[in-house]
Amino acid sequence: MSGSPTTPRKTVIIGAGIVGCSLADELTARGWSEVTVLDQGPLPAAGGSTSHAPGLVFRTNPSKTMTDLAAYTALKFTELGAFRAVGGLELATTAERWTDLHRRAGLAAAWGVRGELISPARCKELWPTLDEAALHGGFLTPDDGLADAVHACAVQIERATARGARFLDRHTVTGIEQADGRVTGVVTDRGTFAADLVVSAAGFWGPVIGRMAGVDVPLQPLAHQYVKMGPPRAPADGSQVTSPDAPILRHQERDLYFRLHDDGLLGIGSYAHRPLPVDPADLPSYDEAAVMPSSLAFTPEDFAPSLRDCRELMPALRDTEITEGFNGIFSFTPDGFPVLGECPELAGFWLAEAVWVTHAAGVARALAEWITTGHPGIDLHECEVTRFEDAQRSPAYVAERGAQQFIEVYDVLHPLQPMEQPRPLRVSPFHARQQELGAFSLEGGGWERPHWYEANAPLTEGLHLPERDAWSARYWSPIAAAEALATRERVALYDMTPLRRLEVTGPGSPEFLQRMTTNNLAKRPGAVTYTLLLDHHGGIRSDLTVARLGPERFQIGANSPADLDWLTRHAPDGVALRDITAGTCCIGVWGPLARELVQPLTRDDFSHQAFGYFRAKQTYIGHVPVTAMRLSYVGELGWELYTTADLGVRLWDTLWEAGQGLGVIAAGRSAFNSLRLEKGYRAWGQDMTAEHDPYEAGLAFAVRRDKQFVGRDALDEQRPLTRMLTALTLDDPAAVVLGKEPVQVDGAVAGYVTSAAYGYTLGRCVAYAWLPPLPAGTGVQIEYFGEKVPATVREEPLFDREMNRIRR
Repeated sequence: MSGSPTTPRKTVIIGAGIVGCSLADELTARGWSEVTVLDQGPLPAAGGSTSHAPGLVFRTNPSKTMTDLAAYTALKFTELGAFRAVGGLELATTAERWTDLHRRAGLAAAWGVRGELISPARCKELWPTLDEAALHGGFLTPDDGLADAVHACAVQIERATARGARFLDRHTVTGIEQADGRVTGVVTDRGTFAADLVVSAAGFWGPVIGRMAGVDVPLQPLAHQYVKMGPPRAPADGSQVTSPDAPILRHQERDLYFRLHDDGLLGIGSYAHRPLPVDPADLPSYDEAAVMPSSLAFTPEDFAPSLRDCRELMPALRDTEITEGFNGIFSFTPDGFPVLGECPELAGFWLAEAVWVTHAAGVARALAEWITTGHPGIDLHECEVTRFEDAQRSPAYVAERGAQQFIEVYDVLHPLQPMEQPRPLRVSPFHARQQELGAFSLEGGGWERPHWYEANAPLTEGLHLPERDAWSARYWSPIAAAEALATRERVALYDMTPLRRLEVTGPGSPEFLQRMTTNNLAKRPGAVTYTLLLDHHGGIRSDLTVARLGPERFQIGANSPADLDWLTRHAPDGVALRDITAGTCCIGVWGPLARELVQPLTRDDFSHQAFGYFRAKQTYIGHVPVTAMRLSYVGELGWELYTTADLGVRLWDTLWEAGQGLGVIAAGRSAFNSLRLEKGYRAWGQDMTAEHDPYEAGLAFAVRRDKQFVGRDALDEQRPLTRMLTALTLDDPAAVVLGKEPVQVDGAVAGYVTSAAYGYTLGRCVAYAWLPPLPAGTGVQIEYFGEKVPATVREEPLFDREMNRIRR
């Protein structure tokens, strides 16, 4: 991924759909005139997904990034005369959906989207054809609306052409040229186009283009049904009963959406049918297609159940027939997010794939900023191509997860809810032992991650915990409380294997890591340092723990594959980086009795004087060689013990057997999250991202201004803080929030929650939130399913402020 500003390059964009046209417009607006856009079809409707897209632009999304991308799309398309703010209306026909709309209203408020919950009667005013008796209510977002994607393409083609770009239709890409690891050109059936930079914005053809470049593009094309019906009319006089300016309607309980077309016809899209996967390599060319390549023949048997649901929701449709229908192709990724960024496998080859019209202009602006300045101007970690693990890139995985994303488009999904298949995929060496203990596991990065263990159920006896609401009780157990308290009182084993581990070696490695990170790494072997990776604008790309194991050997605890990509792109000759996660494993041994457990198993001195906090030592635990690091992300005495995967079970068994007399337990991620929030430890990607700097995030202690590092100059330009990551506790000991809720200060939304969990040691819920600087003791309110939950700003850390428990 590019990390610094670049001079204008000869650029070829593959695909003249809404993403390619928008990107050409954004690049040329920034002075890049040598831009060529290629497409196999005619312009401005080239025959891809853009040419048949229904044009719905809804902003409310669990992801702040996706909401921001959609907001810019609506703003820009309005400027282009290609957007009409008719509003969006989500219906609830069940109590569960009505409750969830309260949650979505909170998401909208958190991300700055106007919206209101409305009554069934008000829903019927907006859509007179609705059966009011079937409704519990609706969520109205007045600034959402309809985009005319083809018109937006036409206007942007004209604008970009005036600035020097050229758009060439009827050019089918047949190859990608490259030399010395860089892209050099694009081959078509009508000639070759030299290029320093190539962007694949080919939509569902992305995997085909990717194969030409030797790059995996993890998206699955699927067909989606769309029909038009004659205008619904009142039975008495035959008059049309729905206004052309009626809001876009979503009946998510039946996986349906509705919009009015300018000709008065009612458009209906359905996600209710079986997944219809498509191999883009098998699709016909534009001239060979019956309509266009992205439009497949309608299969009425798939739509029949949806037609019944439509007529049940809108009785006026009972005498109205389908006038036309088709199965339109578009793209799904394994996690539902776009695929953006420069490919690690081929320098200069960028992806802008799996982008729907809703987010097209926002994505184009971010990519144009990223390409021209080295920084996208918005946090894109959920969308970066480098986010995927190798295990998540197989065609089988992409196909299965992509189909499931289609099925779940309108489902009520809990933030912890995992995909069910394919599981288990990645397991630590301790998996069999965890299963014996009744591990309840969720998934992250393909890993099975135990959240609690049923074997610890007896520990809940005598606990008096507040009763939880149905939503916060999902994927939670009182066992998590018992595990957290056992960690505070005795000792627990935590499986930290999914924590990414990188090895950095070579004669230039000390200087390289010193330049790439914010803290001082010029320490003797045996030192462990918490530090940050910043981008060139001072934003937090990641947080790391760096252990110096030798003069030219380091082990890094990182967050995602993107960290390896970032470091690799900046590494000079003489520095070698590799991901060692799969071949290693880790157990966190934490609690006041951790030393009593570990010390008898080793000949090395594990006393505080001999083995201090943030130190590393290579030693043996029983028969197992380990790298022991004196770290604790739960706020208790302990060590992270690393060994090779083949010895993992032996390490677990050694610790487990030795700890029986101490009351050792295995503990899961649910307890871990509670404990780390009590201690104030941040989670990158959740509490802070590249949109935040270290001072805002409360991480100034990890920044050494007396050395040079990437992003330092940007930090020198920082202005007074206008927001801070703020610790809150809920006033009511029985109240719970989960994250992403809006926070009100003096009755107005001022920020949002990042992480939250019940603090079992503190006896109340802890939440971290981005808010304006507020003094400790300030009262705020967190909106949770429409209820205002009082909370109070607290000083950090909330637990063991003197660090006595860790440093003993």
